Amino acid sequence: MRTCGHDTDVAIVGAGAAGLSLAHWLRSGSPTGRAASLTVTLIDAPVGPLRPAERTWCFWERPGGPFDALLTSSWQRLRVRGRAGAPLVGRPEPFRYKMLSSATFTSYVESFIDATPYVRRIEARVTQVRDSGDGAEVRAVTSGGAPMRVHARWAFDSRPRRPESARTALLQHFRGWFVRTERPSFDTSVADLMDFRTPQPPTGLSFGYVLPLSPHTALVEYTEFSGDVLSDEEYDRALRQYTEEVLGLRSYEVTRTEQGAIPMTDGRFPRRDGASVFRIGTAAGATRPSTGYTFAGIQRQTRAVAAALGAGTTPVPPAAYPPRALLMDAVLLRALDTGRVRGADFFTDLFRHVPAERLLRFLDADTRMWEDIAIGLRTPVGPMLRTLAELPLTSRRATPAAARGQRVGR
Repeated sequence: MRTCGHDTDVAIVGAGAAGLSLAHWLRSGSPTGRAASLTVTLIDAPVGPLRPAERTWCFWERPGGPFDALLTSSWQRLRVRGRAGAPLVGRPEPFRYKMLSSATFTSYVESFIDATPYVRRIEARVTQVRDSGDGAEVRAVTSGGAPMRVHARWAFDSRPRRPESARTALLQHFRGWFVRTERPSFDTSVADLMDFRTPQPPTGLSFGYVLPLSPHTALVEYTEFSGDVLSDEEYDRALRQYTEEVLGLRSYEVTRTEQGAIPMTDGRFPRRDGASVFRIGTAAGATRPSTGYTFAGIQRQTRAVAAALGAGTTPVPPAAYPPRALLMDAVLLRALDTGRVRGADFFTDLFRHVPAERLLRFLDADTRMWEDIAIGLRTPVGPMLRTLAELPLTSRRATPAAARGQRVGR
């Protein structure tokens, strides 16, 4: 096997949200100092099934975020509709709900890092990332079939992984249509986070999700929390029912589709694979188990790694969420999976009784203990306490293979 002469300080495996974010923060987060002079090798899969399709990422933060100039759109008001259709509208000031296209983000970061020194990009299919005697070794195969190796002081692997054994392993799976209508049909001032006017499964839940981009265009998604994905035909049938019968759209064109599945599990995601090998992104637990949101967790994680590299300390990626938040997620996921709580009613009541700003901080694990307790009292206390009590007695089991089309969360 030939040895590629691309020895580097930092090897990043995968150029999705996590890999590109780490490369971005290494260059922009420390324009001076130690990190600015580190050599970086970014290894992305060749065009094909290993490279994810274009998709959207959503998150919330205050105005003036680092990627605000790239946003497709943002909203100051959020809406949830219960099964009966009554709208609940919240204004989560100072936060805004933001939508970012992966294509726009990728283009921005690639142009940014390509214009800076010390960054090398390689297209290859990575077969192994492991410790070597003096750091890490990445083994890969180029698109032409040639084997190669990259030696690095540190390696960060963002490839999707199954979690270690879990008590609950659900998926948030969905298919979305970008639609264009002849008549003005959408209110661009409000985003529909959850519309439960969809047929509800016996356990888990389903909902519609609408992000209006203009009076004539929107992203309309059908989403389920359950153990198995649907066929394309089943997703399209559910989308037609929601778009035409619930939203009342009669004349529209589907301009693009997106589809994916996000892990919702209390399985463990180790963040370290060796002395010099680490995981980042969804593979390192950056996805919030109870919601599927990931992009904000990735930013916290990769910024911390870049800061550690700049400080010359061991760059162990931090946990994206504290243990208390993960315990609450484990309880909710099991309660949904067992059918003890009705998912549609649970989330509707939560949005009805908790101020939108506090709820978003709660979903981002940024609330204090007393706030968590106050929010917990707005949930079905009996079923949740019963689930909490049985959790230590519930055995963990191997998790199923990741579903097709996995993407970084909303």
